[in-house]
Amino acid sequence: SDPMKTKVKTAGFRSANAFTLVETLIALGLMVMILAGLIFSYSQADSIAEWTSMSLAAQSYASQGLERARSAQWDTQVETNGDELPATNSSAPVLPPQLGTLDVPQTGAPITVTNYIYETTNLASPPLREIKSVAVWTFPLTGKIYTNVVVTLRAPDQ
Repeated sequence: SDPMKTKVKTAGFRSANAFTLVETLIALGLMVMILAGLIFSYSQADSIAEWTSMSLAAQSYASQGLERARSAQWDTQVETNGDELPATNSSAPVLPPQLGTLDVPQTGAPITVTNYIYETTNLASPPLREIKSVAVWTFPLTGKIYTNVVVTLRAPDQ
């Protein structure tokens, strides 16, 4: 006979095995811990999925800024006005910062993003420029600032 089980004798019926109060409380405690772990895991996965969607939207915004800079004329064969976006070779952006919102479906206030475009000359022959587009945004759940960067090289229009 198991010492943890007790025999319960009821009037007119056979005896039956039953759980003790300690066994019941241990089982309930284990179930609570498992459910708490599942709920925590779900909330973490939800937060990571939300951050990922916002980061992808910021990456898309940075790519749009890069394409905006790449579409500027840069023709080395023309004497005047052949360079619509001259390289600065400094830490200052070549275009004014562009403010926008992340294209993420959500409730609440829109998430603002700022795009900075930097352009530097890498080589004189052949002439190449590095274009860097930086999107800066804040994750609303934590308040942390994140940066998404897209970099490419560009040759002059020919």
